[in-house]
Amino acid sequence: MTVRTAPARPLAHRLTALPRPARPRPPHLARALATPSPSPAGEQSFSARLAAGPTLADFIRSPNPDAALASGITRVLLGRTAHPRLPAHLKTSIPTGSNYTRIKRDLRGLGLNTVCEEARCPNIGTCWGGGAAADGEDAGKRTATATIMLMGSTCTRACRFCSVSTSRAPPPLDPDEPAHTAEAIARWGLGYIVLTSVDRDDLADSGAAHFAQTIASIKRTSPAILVEALTGDFNGVTAHIDRVARAGLDVYAHNLETVERLTPTVRDRRAKYRQSLAVLERAREAGAAVTKTSLMLGVGEEEKEVIQTMRDALSAGISILTLGQYMQPTKRHMKVTRYVAPAEFDHYKREADAMGFLYVASGPLVRSSYRAGEMFVENVLRRRGARGGDQEEGTSRAAAHAHAHAHAAEA
Repeated sequence: MTVRTAPARPLAHRLTALPRPARPRPPHLARALATPSPSPAGEQSFSARLAAGPTLADFIRSPNPDAALASGITRVLLGRTAHPRLPAHLKTSIPTGSNYTRIKRDLRGLGLNTVCEEARCPNIGTCWGGGAAADGEDAGKRTATATIMLMGSTCTRACRFCSVSTSRAPPPLDPDEPAHTAEAIARWGLGYIVLTSVDRDDLADSGAAHFAQTIASIKRTSPAILVEALTGDFNGVTAHIDRVARAGLDVYAHNLETVERLTPTVRDRRAKYRQSLAVLERAREAGAAVTKTSLMLGVGEEEKEVIQTMRDALSAGISILTLGQYMQPTKRHMKVTRYVAPAEFDHYKREADAMGFLYVASGPLVRSSYRAGEMFVENVLRRRGARGGDQEEGTSRAAAHAHAHAHAAEA
């Protein structure tokens, strides 16, 4: 059976076909769509609004931010959430200098990592490049300092403020790292070195043996150097803490990072505020002459919480406290709640000094391994080394002072 279809119309016919006549609009719809003629009163009102509104200058960034804020002018960034602007006192220059270049070259040649680079520390140019001698220090002495990061550059934890890469299964430990670290430090001829590490929860001892071995290697190669070990919490295992504390270090450091309320938000879920205090207390019991901790401000803490954290630290026997401004390393990390004013850092320093800490470094750019603190500790330890028990006695008095403050607060 053959199906016949009507022949298609020629293309020319379809293109030249007349359009359908438009339907007339109802009168009420035509009136609704019509644009009303502006009245003289409306024109005057619109002109008045334009005259009272912002000018072009209001949309241009003011060279004086304080004046802009005083006049009520705010910037709106389309497609972004509001965030505080970086103050001028937190801006640093690009690192340069021969010391900086030499340290970077040695680190690369020996395959070593530094927290200075991994954490994007704003003080890297000052610490690596050296600078003017500190008070009471020889003008010709090198002041360059680097914080060596042991056990690789991949951490098993993921704190919200930290830019170090994370993984559940980092690469295995480098057995030559302790010797390479000792070699690099001997080349630099420094008087003080800070060792830190990534967390290695994948290892049975969390890396305590590797840490202790590195300290011992440094002391064999450079007996006069002072070593600070900035460790993780070793999951609170006493034997691991003891092993590092008894390896020959001079300062045992572990960071509380923030106040107790914010610890679950700021740090990895495996990190606990009370556990960190216990780590520092145990390190002191195991023989560490000086213990140290650090706090970041600008993450949502309140003043009373900072003061209470100081008291908790002193009660745990901590000798040295540093406080600094949290700086968001990348857009993927926790945002800065606010930029703390330098005057507020000065206030916290006065409070901590009054409590009885051996030393307090407090300022926007201060970090846990800030060079000013290291120079002070170096001088204090060398000066007090011959006097033996002065260090222990001084910190015991400070701890007792903290307990008294705590009881007074409860009362």
